[in-house]
Amino acid sequence: MGRMTATTPRRVLLAAPRGYCAGVDRAVIAVEKALEQYGSPVYVRHEIVHNKYVVQTLEKKGAIFVEETAEVPEGSIVMFSAHGVAPTVHEAAAERKLATIDATCPLVTKVHKEAVRFAQDDFDILLIGHEGHEEVIGTSGEAPEHITLVDGPEDVAGVEVRDPSKVVWLSQTTLSVDETMETVGALKERFPLLISPPSDDICYATQNRQIAVKQMGADADLVIVVGSKNSSNSVRLVEVALGAGANDAHLVDFADEIDEAWLEGVSTVGVTSGASVPEVLVDGVLAWLSERGFEDVEIVKAAEESITFSLPKELRRDLRAEAAALMEK
Repeated sequence: MGRMTATTPRRVLLAAPRGYCAGVDRAVIAVEKALEQYGSPVYVRHEIVHNKYVVQTLEKKGAIFVEETAEVPEGSIVMFSAHGVAPTVHEAAAERKLATIDATCPLVTKVHKEAVRFAQDDFDILLIGHEGHEEVIGTSGEAPEHITLVDGPEDVAGVEVRDPSKVVWLSQTTLSVDETMETVGALKERFPLLISPPSDDICYATQNRQIAVKQMGADADLVIVVGSKNSSNSVRLVEVALGAGANDAHLVDFADEIDEAWLEGVSTVGVTSGASVPEVLVDGVLAWLSERGFEDVEIVKAAEESITFSLPKELRRDLRAEAAALMEK
């Protein structure tokens, strides 16, 4: 790009859809509702969604985040995060006499059910995903002896199966669509009889946000993705932006993390946010850019989203009473 002149128009391309997906919206509302209904403390096993600001906001309201069920005092209420948990976690909660609220995203639950079903039919399951990610730990826990993790195309060569005619692939819901299909392609070369899941596991929100970034990235000198470092889908958006032709792309939690130096020689900035990011954080980034002459905002629309999920059924019961009853047993 040549040197910018005073007349070079500065503009922002704002991706749509961006930010909250239905599963995150449901999980965050579930914590707020549980605090309203049952009072503090409500314990949450693992960050309810992978976003710093959301976790800090809920902590201020009285939620207590723990890494393991063992940290929750007996007879308390514990909520499981949107990423889902393994069956052993449910068992551990029952042993500790905890009343549980399961805020697992229904689209993650779908993958868990697929894992159970294929394991019952004695398939080897190749789970495409990132090692150590909560969602992968939860899904693997449904059928540990049947599931092998495949963390990208480079893992494919080392995969061992018992019977190449009984193999299926499943995936984490928040991956890069393109990289996942590349992994599937490599797996199919090794295992031509590999079965695909009944419906794609990568969720609608992940796909839509990536499509919007692809459209935007080609025209952007710089893409700013609002999201946390431990948010898989947010990290993927940075990768997709660079892959789509953006000269530069960065992940920030808040506007004050943007480096002025990134704007050098930049006339078009793309902005989007991960599926666990509240819109207030995007507004902050737009305000920061506007102060620096990027006032012209154009929406890049890739899809309409109207999906919503009903709240966890446990919020329709008196869980404090249930917890007390468990303690008496």
